[in-house]
Amino acid sequence: MPHYRRFSDASVSEKILDTMFLITIGLGYLFALAHTYFSHEGRDGQVGLSVEDVKIAYYGEHQQTRLGAALNGGMDANLETPEQKQVIVDWIEGGTDKDEFENKIAPILNNNCIGCHSLEAEMGLPPLTSYEEVKTLTRADTGASVESLVRVSHIHLFGIAFILFFVGRIFILCEMPVMIKRVTVAVPFLAILVDILSWYITKYIPGFAFVVVLAGGLMGISLTIQILVSMYQMWLYKPDVEPIEM
Repeated sequence: MPHYRRFSDASVSEKILDTMFLITIGLGYLFALAHTYFSHEGRDGQVGLSVEDVKIAYYGEHQQTRLGAALNGGMDANLETPEQKQVIVDWIEGGTDKDEFENKIAPILNNNCIGCHSLEAEMGLPPLTSYEEVKTLTRADTGASVESLVRVSHIHLFGIAFILFFVGRIFILCEMPVMIKRVTVAVPFLAILVDILSWYITKYIPGFAFVVVLAGGLMGISLTIQILVSMYQMWLYKPDVEPIEM
């Protein structure tokens, strides 16, 4: 009868290594959730993150400018006072005069924004270092550009695929019905693919935003289950019989 490797075969050193990896990944995922929350929260003018916020992030809010949407979406927290936000909003609504930009808007942006919104920062955010750059953001908000989605997509797919692979490699050492294990390791990969594909669909079909939320939530839940079950079986679970299948 073949013997398949399980946590009962692992040394304490290997268990410590796997545990520290899983804890680090878990904390990293929590910070990723916090980043998602602060990036999209409040775009609809309401407190908290909602499907409407996700829709605005990808599809846009066509009756509003991109710069105005960013300010309403929480970026105003980077400004020193609420009055500075109102100065920028008044400038947008007043026709985006260049002289007024140089005298009133540029000093605000230079002091509070260009640390991240510049080419030198290399953060992939729209630059705000010149009148021409800011002017392009005062057009109707059409959401994330295809270019930005492509950039973020390849980063997510490369990075998350490695994370899911290594977490899954640890998880398959658990002892449980084989079909449950196979489904559990496959689900997060399918979820992230659906999630990212939904970004592009939502850009043109706003109602598809709920799929982004569902797929992202499914990936998070499945990843959390793998981490918690792996750590439980690593240190606390005592098998009654020897497993016979991978």
